[in-house]
Amino acid sequence: MKTFTLEEVQDQVIGKVGTPARDKFEYNLQIDLVGKAIKQTRLERKLTQEELGKLIGVQKAQISRLESNAGNVTIDTLLRVFGALKAKVMLHVELM
Repeated sequence: MKTFTLEEVQDQVIGKVGTPARDKFEYNLQIDLVGKAIKQTRLERKLTQEELGKLIGVQKAQISRLESNAGNVTIDTLLRVFGALKAKVMLHVELM
């Protein structure tokens, strides 16, 4: 029986690093993780979506959308959300 590394499986199923398919997958994964981080932190801080929305001046529905899909949000909104959650935000940009 042949074994494969995780990297080999990812390359085969998702695509090699640097390909459009792999880039899209990794982008969507990161967006999903941001939404989950917002929800998890909000729950740890014992805030409802409505309470968090009031802290940053948006409706509960926007917080709900943000937690389920953070792909269509501005950096300003993300910074306000994480600021209200008292979370440290670090932005890393790497130009190639």
